Amino acid sequence: MIRPAKERGHADHGWLDTWHTFSFSDYYDPRFMGFSALRVINEDFVAPGRGFPTHGHRDMEIITYVLEGALEHRDSLGTGSIIRPGEVQRMSAGTGVRHSEANPSSAEPVHLLQIWIHPAAASIAPGYEQKAFADEEKRGRLRLVASPDGADGSVTIHQDARVYATLLGPGQQVVHRLAPGRHAWVHVARGSLTLNGEHLAAGDGAAIIAESALTLVGEHDAEALLFDLP
Repeated sequence: MIRPAKERGHADHGWLDTWHTFSFSDYYDPRFMGFSALRVINEDFVAPGRGFPTHGHRDMEIITYVLEGALEHRDSLGTGSIIRPGEVQRMSAGTGVRHSEANPSSAEPVHLLQIWIHPAAASIAPGYEQKAFADEEKRGRLRLVASPDGADGSVTIHQDARVYATLLGPGQQVVHRLAPGRHAWVHVARGSLTLNGEHLAAGDGAAIIAESALTLVGEHDAEALLFDLP
């Protein structure tokens, strides 16, 4: 199943231009309430000097992936950081955490993906982690950036799910094999590619069910995330 970018939920708040792959906030579509453990993929453009005021979360694994610009994070765990392109942030909300996110630039917007994954268990202790992954690690290959065991230096999430990032130039190909019973979601962040022969452009997503392998081939300098899900 392909989820075209233009069919996603959309809201323009002036300071925030946001696109929702799955139902979120005022956007509701019973056909798109998430996929397996994946609950949210929001593509956000935040204006200079603006951001999300302090708010709370519980029982969710929240991954932030910055594409352009920078995002400032502060939370009730005492964490303060700047997230830049190539960096992946994981916040486990667990029993409850409050945080704010803002664009610290006075001139440049920030473009990011915010991803929510249901944890395997409720009421875990809140936690935070942030790691950098160089473009060279993702170019022409699938780089593991989030996993349940922190494999290969990835951030650790409390769910049997793995998130891979890739950068594919024209004609570059990567293959990911799915274990029996596993599902996958692919989200194209930038550029375009083919997934098992199907064209996907920026903002498009695709659900993969009952397939043993995924073949991604770059068309126009693609950046994509692949979710291997239970």
